[in-house]
Amino acid sequence: MKKMKLADGLTVAYKDEGQGAPVVLLHGYCGSSRYWDKALPLLAKEMRIIAPDARGHGDSGATEGVYSMELLADDVERLLDALQLPKAYVLGHSMGGYTALAFAEKHPDRLLGVGLVHSTAYPDDEAGKAGRLKVAERVEKEGVRPFIDELVPKLFAPEHRNAMPDELEAAKRIGYGTSAQGAIGCALGMRERPDRRHVLEQVRVPALLLAGEADAVVPPEKRFPVDRPNVVRHELKAAGHMSMMEAPEAFAQAVVSFVREAEKARASGREETGGNV
Repeated sequence: MKKMKLADGLTVAYKDEGQGAPVVLLHGYCGSSRYWDKALPLLAKEMRIIAPDARGHGDSGATEGVYSMELLADDVERLLDALQLPKAYVLGHSMGGYTALAFAEKHPDRLLGVGLVHSTAYPDDEAGKAGRLKVAERVEKEGVRPFIDELVPKLFAPEHRNAMPDELEAAKRIGYGTSAQGAIGCALGMRERPDRRHVLEQVRVPALLLAGEADAVVPPEKRFPVDRPNVVRHELKAAGHMSMMEAPEAFAQAVVSFVREAEKARASGREETGGNV
């Protein structure tokens, strides 16, 4: 892991491996860059992978208050500035996908491509907003650990909850490393996020929508909200919400294919590329 202090004083921890097209991988809620440990070596053979720990997660610093998706997107921009990268592919898992969409909306000139990994452009409904508030209140009272123990099994496909004990335990250990400030701040930030389907409808760069067939977190009707020539839609058969752990080879193959095609299109001067997979 590397660490650096960003322009606003926040210390961010990140992994930076491989060479080639720069791809930023943003992990999900109560995760860290370690979510990508199985897939990262496969991806780094083809491209440069930059995988930060989000504010309040992993080894990155935490701050008080609400962590809006726009704030997390600005953290990504500041990291790109510090690494002297004018543009990158920004792919986000779950909450990281919300951040990626906020980044695409706020900083479109910094994008080579954008991706949602087990994520959605839809906002929380009223029940979802109430649930986020309950999570924040629970973490404030009980700490992170009881919530993580309850959350992690739901992230895996039903058939993997007993078949992948090591992966579940690894996800729990990663989750335990989330600060209470980070868990609360992000829960409240996700609660406030707007509908960003218009970002996918308007974005000019290649976009990847990667879903898990057995994902119990993102329902099928919210996985593929748009169908455009520059949007690649890919469903992984043997995965729930955690394909980078459940099916790392298939996950990596999907990302590599997406970036390869996007780079070919960029080299040929085409603005839009893609299709359904």
